[in-house]
Amino acid sequence: MAQAAQINVLDISTRLRVEHDKKRRQFSIRLNGSHDKAVLLYEYVGKKTVDLQHTEVPEAYRGREIAKHLAKAAMDFVVEEDLKAHLTCWYIQKFVKENPHPQYLERILH
Repeated sequence: MAQAAQINVLDISTRLRVEHDKKRRQFSIRLNGSHDKAVLLYEYVGKKTVDLQHTEVPEAYRGREIAKHLAKAAMDFVVEEDLKAHLTCWYIQKFVKENPHPQYLERILH
């Protein structure tokens, strides 16, 4: 039974596509083709500085590493755009702690 659940998690994560809406300042993932979506919100707080503020995954989809995909996309955006970032969101703080890549760490403002 546990093995089936593990396969299900992997199947879901391989089908995820993160969309970046720069106008609305959010990363999102549509979940199973439904209207449900997971989001990561950010704001510019300076010309080259963003505040990664909030990550939300609908309760029915939690525990499937969906937020991890959003956090990675957001941190990759920070790197690609050569930005600095405040990590207000606790989940992104956790993600960076678990994935302490130098290109992420050098862009975090404390």
